Amino acid sequence: MKHRVAGRKLGRTSAHRLAVLRNLSTDLFERERIRTTLMKAKELRPFAERLITLSKSGTLHARRRAARHVTRAAVLRKLFDTLSARYAERPGGYTRILKLGPRRGDNAEMALVELIGSEPKPTAPVEEKKQKKGLGRIRERLARGKSAPKKAAAE
Repeated sequence: MKHRVAGRKLGRTSAHRLAVLRNLSTDLFERERIRTTLMKAKELRPFAERLITLSKSGTLHARRRAARHVTRAAVLRKLFDTLSARYAERPGGYTRILKLGPRRGDNAEMALVELIGSEPKPTAPVEEKKQKKGLGRIRERLARGKSAPKKAAAE
């Protein structure tokens, strides 16, 4: 029976599973968006959100507790300085999982895990001038007050 047993084994030992979650969460905090399998993403979400909630307190004890799981010092600083300030008013739900479809090699379901608020900013579309051909180009020149080319004027 599996009463009150949570989490997926992911085909790994408990130490390996913890190492995978530590590495995934560190990469997520560093890059703010990672691509992984759907099952790993679903296991990563509560692990990473717990660390963000811990960083919001900002105490030395919280920093040391988070340092057990974040493998790089620069990422730990980013977690406590940048990310905790970004989510100061948010009570939870710091990550989003987007399904990407199956991986080509082994058909594993892939997902994109991203931090809320790290979405790419939409840029203004660059207007490209289409080169008109033939009579459309000649009519455009005539509309601007320029003379048509001699070859096309005969048409």
